Amino acid sequence: MTEVAAVDEAPSGPADDDWAAAVAAVRDLPADARVLLICHVNPDGDALGSMLGFGLGLRRLGVRDLQATFPGPAEVPEPFRWMPGVELLVPQDDAYLDPDLVICFDAASKSRLGDLVDRLDKARASLVLDHHASNTGFGRINLVDPHAAATSVVALELLDRLGVTLDAEMATGLYVALTTDTGSFRFEATTPAVHEMAARLVATGIRPGDISRRVFDTRPFGAVRLFGEVLGRATLEPAAAAGHGLVWTYATHDDLARHEQPAYVLEALIDSVRCTEEADVSCVIKQSGEAEWAVSLRSKGAVDVSAVAVALGGGGHRFAAGFTGRGALDELVGRIRAELATATLIAP
Repeated sequence: MTEVAAVDEAPSGPADDDWAAAVAAVRDLPADARVLLICHVNPDGDALGSMLGFGLGLRRLGVRDLQATFPGPAEVPEPFRWMPGVELLVPQDDAYLDPDLVICFDAASKSRLGDLVDRLDKARASLVLDHHASNTGFGRINLVDPHAAATSVVALELLDRLGVTLDAEMATGLYVALTTDTGSFRFEATTPAVHEMAARLVATGIRPGDISRRVFDTRPFGAVRLFGEVLGRATLEPAAAAGHGLVWTYATHDDLARHEQPAYVLEALIDSVRCTEEADVSCVIKQSGEAEWAVSLRSKGAVDVSAVAVALGGGGHRFAAGFTGRGALDELVGRIRAELATATLIAP
């Protein structure tokens, strides 16, 4: 087995000065300030839930000129279209060109903001809320807590420091964010503090069973058929990842077209792949363009997949990460396999 080093402890979270600067950036806004909220491309539950929940909190504070957006087509994935705050969303081309304040959610680097990245330079102030250890610190003010289970943890603390009273509409988005990034409280990031936060959110009157059904247990039959086909081509490599095992599969544009499904349905596919008993690392490769692929990586706890993703131009957490790959599929899998051969082990 290849010798690998144990991963270092993640850096500490925001300092008191960071929190104070973030509070001041919001509190000192003039009455006519334009605030733009941005989350990452192909938004997931944490990105959208944190952004919309926080946006509703800003509305509670009296921020009137407020928009939320994300790069790429203005199509909200079906599991999240019902969330309170979706009325704040605008297509990227309609977003403020020179906002007074930009707040970014769940993005570890500028590259995750796509064509909206120019808003950072045009804004008078920029604030980043995130929980990825690989975050590059691209905001003027950065609230990045690698120990947080979801970006919504950071968002809720900032709302608390701003003195916003939590209500069920805000709590819905924050709960969606928390439950998606913890895999319904199944992943390693689930701590006592996570359950305490969930209890606080549920206490506002939200219905966890209804939320879970909408987010996790509702899927078109075409997507079910698509998943069956893509899972049928999954490949298991027990010797990969220094003997911890790799399971991977891929989906193409032709697969989506054949089953008449939008690309976002594939985001949930990784959960069906990662349950493979013989592999610590799971990987789903989704075609996003001509010779371009969106790669999702997961680890059950032995391998730090964020190190693999960072080496290949992406980022993430120890247990969940991703990157955009280019080239032929077999070459891309070869690069992933090579990085996993010298991957960093997570200390027990």
